[in-house]
Amino acid sequence: QVQLVQSGGGLVQAGGSLRLSCAASGSIVSINDMGWYRQAPGKQRELVALITRGITNYADSVKGRFTISRDNAKNTVYLQMNSLQLEDTAVYYCNARILARGRVSYADYWGQGTQVTVSS
Repeated sequence: QVQLVQSGGGLVQAGGSLRLSCAASGSIVSINDMGWYRQAPGKQRELVALITRGITNYADSVKGRFTISRDNAKNTVYLQMNSLQLEDTAVYYCNARILARGRVSYADYWGQGTQVTVSS
């Protein structure tokens, strides 16, 4: 009854920019953390950026290039990716820790994933 729907992503040349969006909907009481993860072929999923109560954290590899932001009124989290590099190629997933109606504790929910491909 809670879902995260991602949009954005695609193919971009190195040095270019992309913006990802992720909207949470359904029987939501409260949202705690929201963040973005990515998984490259043959690698484990890794945290890219996290936002909690306005405080942001980034993986070292994306600091200064990526910006995470959140619109609480829309239950939406964004990832602005600038100066994209070949190594940023991966499937990107949004994540949110949500208290759903009828539940007593927060749980993790995931978006469907979106491919970001950076070409030379």
